[in-house]
Amino acid sequence: MSLTKDQIIEAVAELSVMEVVELIEAMEEKFGVSAAAAVAGVAGPAESAEEQTEFDVVMTSFGENKVKAIKAVRGATGLGLKEAKAAVEACPTVVKEAASKEEAEALKAELEAIGAVVEIK
Repeated sequence: MSLTKDQIIEAVAELSVMEVVELIEAMEEKFGVSAAAAVAGVAGPAESAEEQTEFDVVMTSFGENKVKAIKAVRGATGLGLKEAKAAVEACPTVVKEAASKEEAEALKAELEAIGAVVEIK
């Protein structure tokens, strides 16, 4: 006779905590597995999620003063005048890739001070 999953769950729900512990131990022994390893496998990826360390600074609008935006982009990226102008005019554009959090925040503040709209991703 084959039991359904729902029947097994109902049967386990009627057991006491000690009986459930004994059932788990018996299943571990019978199948040669560990319930702790299964739980760690499920929890592992969520726990190993690292804090982001590299950020992209994206200028979505250069604001009212395009010349100041071009100068700021040149200073932050080392681009030539022509390339910086093209980058500013191509908004939204990535101004700096893989920047540290501090560097990204500083660049964002600098660009926002001249009126640009900036996002950090």
